[in-house]
Amino acid sequence: MISLIILSGRSGSGKSTALHVLEDLGYYCIDNLPVSLLEPLIERLSRTQNLTRVSVSIDARNIAEDLANFPRTVNNIGEVDLQIVFLDSASSTLVKRFSETRRKHPLTDSNRDLRAALEFETELLDPISSMADLTIDTTGLTIHELRDLIGVRVTGSRQGLALLFQSFAFKSGVPVDVDLVFDVRCLPNPHWVANLRYLTGLDQQVEQFLESHSEVKAMLDDIHHYLDTWLPKFEENNRSYMTVAIGCTGGQHRSVYLCAQLYNLFKPHWKNVQIKHRELGKLYQQKNLDFDPGPRN
Repeated sequence: MISLIILSGRSGSGKSTALHVLEDLGYYCIDNLPVSLLEPLIERLSRTQNLTRVSVSIDARNIAEDLANFPRTVNNIGEVDLQIVFLDSASSTLVKRFSETRRKHPLTDSNRDLRAALEFETELLDPISSMADLTIDTTGLTIHELRDLIGVRVTGSRQGLALLFQSFAFKSGVPVDVDLVFDVRCLPNPHWVANLRYLTGLDQQVEQFLESHSEVKAMLDDIHHYLDTWLPKFEENNRSYMTVAIGCTGGQHRSVYLCAQLYNLFKPHWKNVQIKHRELGKLYQQKNLDFDPGPRN
């Protein structure tokens, strides 16, 4: 069976980078495929044995009518192992990227400026974005982070439900591409302990502080029980991806600790489990230190 990844998203969101990653991983890749050619392509590939992993990029450069017919086209392509991945960024970020690279948005013209083109592009791509198995917000990602994320999240996703635990700071905003959010700001905060303030939830001293409070264990047990009960139901419903976000005030102590604990609890029992600490990468960059995002036991 052909494994087909359809990449889409607004211009400037990172589709070309994502497609290059998949090409490096051995996928047969086609950029800017007309929607009307998707069905003939799959029919042709089904008659050959040497191309079983395929990725195509479909974007707003397509004919508008064909984009509107995308759901019908996908339903007609036959039996394939299909993933639809949609990349997007905040409009302000996309405007900045176009300004920095001096690229021209494909939908701008004498009557439509960049912001209007981005809004129009959102409307054109709605039939694809509404069907996406995975939506990735690239607003705060570097090219290297996006490459790593595509490599891990997309190509490893067919081993069952791909589970990602992500810590974050509420003061910096809730991540837009998450499925479940747990607020742990009610727990004791190591920030107010002088010798813990500049450590993280991956440091032993912080772990010991949090584990000394019964409410922290109660919160961990409750989240664990909820996920342990309902994740199998999501998987049975053909869910391919699940991002669980744990948030505290600064994204440095409590959320990091709980994400690491949950990762350690679920890793032995699920085939595809990842972890990401959104704020710690920024913190380590400020200190000019290398950051290893993995959990510590």
